Amino acid sequence: MKDWRTDPTFAMCREVADGADLALFSGGPFDVRAVVAGILPELRQGLDLDSVPWGNFPHGHDARKAVHLLRADGEPGVDTTGVLSGLCANDSRAAAALAVPFLIPLAIDVHHSHRAAVLAVLSGPARARHHGVASREELLLHRNDPRRDAPDTHDGYGYEVTGYPAGWSVAAARAAITTDASALLPLLGDSDPTVRVAVAYVLATAADPGHIIRTALANGFAAEGDAMVRAALLLATAEITRAHPHPPTVTWLRERWHDGTEAPEARLAAAVGWLCLTEQSAPVELRRTVDALADDERAHAMEALPWMNAASGTNEPGLLRCRRCMLHPEEPDPEAALWDFLF
Repeated sequence: MKDWRTDPTFAMCREVADGADLALFSGGPFDVRAVVAGILPELRQGLDLDSVPWGNFPHGHDARKAVHLLRADGEPGVDTTGVLSGLCANDSRAAAALAVPFLIPLAIDVHHSHRAAVLAVLSGPARARHHGVASREELLLHRNDPRRDAPDTHDGYGYEVTGYPAGWSVAAARAAITTDASALLPLLGDSDPTVRVAVAYVLATAADPGHIIRTALANGFAAEGDAMVRAALLLATAEITRAHPHPPTVTWLRERWHDGTEAPEARLAAAVGWLCLTEQSAPVELRRTVDALADDERAHAMEALPWMNAASGTNEPGLLRCRRCMLHPEEPDPEAALWDFLF
């Protein structure tokens, strides 16, 4: 990757860092929200990639190359999705957000050989500051809604490592996913459980004021037989309900973790989701349920769920990290203990 400080957007980031009003750049050529909004109405799988200003954003040319290879259904050994996930992992999401509208047609193409991998990275730029987060206050939290928040702010996400407003990247990615949510919804019935989990993770980032997606997730849960997918649908339901409150869903999630006939993975997911949607103290029964079901073997198995994988820390699977942060905050943090040992 070339030095991002040579990208045109760096000048904007430097001006903002020096005190310029971010609103001065809102809607301009370096606002990825505006660029994505401009291509969404006319986007087709054959859209010329060179008509999109990739070079206006840090690592944009790397993102363009990855999208080009994916659209060509490139060589099996080429880790093109790794480039996009790497940008998000390195807190540089703007170019990855610009790629989202191009990735969605590939994700819904049943003949594309890398569709599952595309789905797995599709919502990366639609989330920020969530890796290692496992508290009731922060897990599943969306800090912005691209349809409601002021266009001249970064919506509480701060700035990426490049200095780019992180909320702009998040809003652009979520807007693209929201626009194509109706095309993604059928994947909840895909024959591949990996695809069903991945699309639930993607749809959970969409704006859903009419609760259409939430309803589809609940209907999918009712028909789902795979325990891990059931858990994914519950976490997705909780995430989208946190963004768009729906009290009956909070009650429904409580019933799910309370149901002793339900799969353990689903009961645990429901418990985590319910804790994130309410400020009520955790009932004794919930504590007992989570403590009994959240053993090491199941916690490692549930790392297949992207929510749990993202919540994990050093030597601590996401489920166990959630259990500790949400129910046993008095217990020592293994990651903090490791750093104390090293330094």
